[in-house]
Amino acid sequence: MSAKETAAETFDGVEHELRDLSRWMYEHPETAFEERQTSAKLVEFLEGNGFAVEYPAYGLDTAFAARVGASGPEVIICCELDALPEVGHACGHNIIATSAAGAGVALAPLADELGIRVTVLGTPAEEMYGGKVDLINAGAWSDAAASIMVHPSNNDVADREFLAIAHITVEFHGKASHASSEPQLGINALDAAVQAYVNVSTLRQSLYPTDKTHGTITYGGGAPNVIPEYTKMAWYVRALTKERLDEVYAKVVACFDAAAIATGCRVEINEIGHPYTDIVPNPVIADLYVANSEALGRPMLRGTDFDPSGSGSTDMGNVSYEVPSLHPMLSIHAEPATNHQREFAAHTLTPHGEAAIRDGALGMAWTIIDLAEKDLWGEL
Repeated sequence: MSAKETAAETFDGVEHELRDLSRWMYEHPETAFEERQTSAKLVEFLEGNGFAVEYPAYGLDTAFAARVGASGPEVIICCELDALPEVGHACGHNIIATSAAGAGVALAPLADELGIRVTVLGTPAEEMYGGKVDLINAGAWSDAAASIMVHPSNNDVADREFLAIAHITVEFHGKASHASSEPQLGINALDAAVQAYVNVSTLRQSLYPTDKTHGTITYGGGAPNVIPEYTKMAWYVRALTKERLDEVYAKVVACFDAAAIATGCRVEINEIGHPYTDIVPNPVIADLYVANSEALGRPMLRGTDFDPSGSGSTDMGNVSYEVPSLHPMLSIHAEPATNHQREFAAHTLTPHGEAAIRDGALGMAWTIIDLAEKDLWGEL
């Protein structure tokens, strides 16, 4: 039996359990850095399948590192954990996590024979703070030869581009007063927030299609008859590269500063978590993944077939600047629903969602087998 056949047979033995784990995650969504039950469930599964697990890992309470293999190049399979506020697993991290765990288990009996070390790395807080950047800074990829993960979508794409992003909070400080009898004694922080929103909306016409900025007012005041003395906004700023992100970021900050000047408020601007870089897909890993995915009956498109202005962002981009990496997108055929909608989350539990767990797990496992059997580490 070939190594790939062994990997598929091993996966078959845990596929039902992985489907149950995916459903459990869907029914118990936990947001960034709150993934306590989720990480514990995945750790229990991986320990039960022969992995030595460090948990917590690298200074993060919900991160874990599940390892198998005695020596050789290390491949890190990223296992994202967190859900989105309000819409749950609408980005499909239940598929990401279970396909990562499945790939690891499929490779476990082969690791020593292949001369590799496999680490399934539980990576929290992708949706908000950039947990992978914390893990990079703690040394999680310091000895890695390659890293890989898959992500559910509505298209099968091996190496799509992703945008760099910064997460920002903006707070305006004014002065309260009676909104009817003495509004002239107040300084309206809600006016500042509204003006900031209008300023950014006006800015958009002069941005490239791959420049993105979007925000919400997370606190707008306490009572209609009180001039709001404090408001808070949350903003994302994205661009095709980190260098372009710096340029757009400065323009957006100018919009906030201008709103503060116009209304007489004081503004506080802070970045939340870590900036994410654009992604650099490794061409060798991408070519192998495409071939293996096709062998599984899932032909893949290439990133050049897609307009990057329709892309999102991921802290896997930061990983791709550290080690050769790949982040394929797998269709779960959720149309007309799309990522970050409740309907997309529900679709992760359909046969198409379950197929993505299998195809993602075996696509990654077979690609890693190819890297080892063909000794391609020096070509990455």
